[in-house]
Amino acid sequence: MGIDLSKMRQKHSALTNKGGGSNDTFWKPEEGTQTIRIVCPKDGDPFRDYLFHYRMGADNNTSMISPRTFGRVDPIAEFGNQLWNEGTEASKQEARNFFPRMRVFAPVVVRGEEDKGVRIWGFSKTTYESLLNIVLDPEYGDVTDPHTGTDIRLEYGKKAGQMYPTTELRPMRKASKLSKTDEEIDTILETMPNFSEVFPETTTEDAQKLLDQTLEGGSTDVSEGTAKYGGKAEAGTNDIDKAFDDLLA
Repeated sequence: MGIDLSKMRQKHSALTNKGGGSNDTFWKPEEGTQTIRIVCPKDGDPFRDYLFHYRMGADNNTSMISPRTFGRVDPIAEFGNQLWNEGTEASKQEARNFFPRMRVFAPVVVRGEEDKGVRIWGFSKTTYESLLNIVLDPEYGDVTDPHTGTDIRLEYGKKAGQMYPTTELRPMRKASKLSKTDEEIDTILETMPNFSEVFPETTTEDAQKLLDQTLEGGSTDVSEGTAKYGGKAEAGTNDIDKAFDDLLA
């Protein structure tokens, strides 16, 4: 059988775009209140954490999963370490742009949109901690159980005086079934995305190529010993992190 080009395009998209996957695969909360149900893959772990590089490449607009996520050497992160070890404030500021950031994803069913099946919700470390507190609370048991689990009410939006939206979570008081019948439940669970396909593994060679493209897209100021590229530092690392968290909710 010949190569499946559609799968190859999906892998390429997940490797090089601004988040990976299609719009049908991912879900992002809208402003206001929504109710979701976290569902669990067969391996028993509903949470997938990945280390991401973003704003990379010659256009400063490419994202990649760090090979460290898969236990491999990451030349991008190593270059960041080199910059950090130079010890100057400028080099440390620049280095932060090469350090990967952890982002977490979970499969969810959005109430009222069950017909869309299981989708992937990406969220920040703060939201992850809130979810873990709910999951580990013995009062709720297994919140992901399709028969006796617990829906979660999600409030998303900007509060007065805030620059970026926040996510607040509150588990429902009563347990509920994922759907009315076992057949409907099975139908929904069959739409569980394959994380290994949505987030294909990256290699050390992949990261080296992206690092080379990133550095070639800018210039090098050898007088200070620090690589300058694309004006990334001007945006401010904290602002970039917050913007990315805004994208993921």
